[in-house]
Amino acid sequence: MAKAEPNAGRSGLIALGAVLLGLVGPATTGLLFTETPKEESGRKVEVQVQPQSVTIRHISGPQHLRAYLDIVKVATACDGITDGVKMGQIYTEAQCAAMLEAALAVHAKGVLACTPSLAPTVPGRDHLRYAMISLAYNVGVSGYCRSSIPRKIAAGQIRAACDTLLSFNKAGGRVVRGLDARRRREWAICVKDA
Repeated sequence: MAKAEPNAGRSGLIALGAVLLGLVGPATTGLLFTETPKEESGRKVEVQVQPQSVTIRHISGPQHLRAYLDIVKVATACDGITDGVKMGQIYTEAQCAAMLEAALAVHAKGVLACTPSLAPTVPGRDHLRYAMISLAYNVGVSGYCRSSIPRKIAAGQIRAACDTLLSFNKAGGRVVRGLDARRRREWAICVKDA
């Protein structure tokens, strides 16, 4: 469960700290908090990014506040959170938001460590940065870092890096329709920086 619970107001807005803002900047933070719930849970959220904080409000779609078994039988909750989740656990919206921020921060740090040219100080990389962190959130930081993508980005081959996203559409050696669709959505955002 989350160590610190963010503030949840009467309006349903949940205020988060500036963890992701400091790591990846406001544009990438907004993309991560908007797109990750859509990809992981199929839910729509409203995100407001301010200079020092982010607020999220659930709009529609499933919100997994109770742990469930995902497609490969891993205990999962909220927006694809698996770390520390056990069947039977129930979370609040604020806990889920804090856990999402913490998980995205871990993945962002890992992606930035093996792809320094994705640092927020490098202009014109917000869409690319989002797509790579989203991929790592789904396949793991080690899977991302072992791939050819970091080398392509370092070489300035942004379109090739975005195109490589499309190859991460398999599970168990077979193309999975949902993964294929997710990679295509990430690709469509990624190529905006190509």
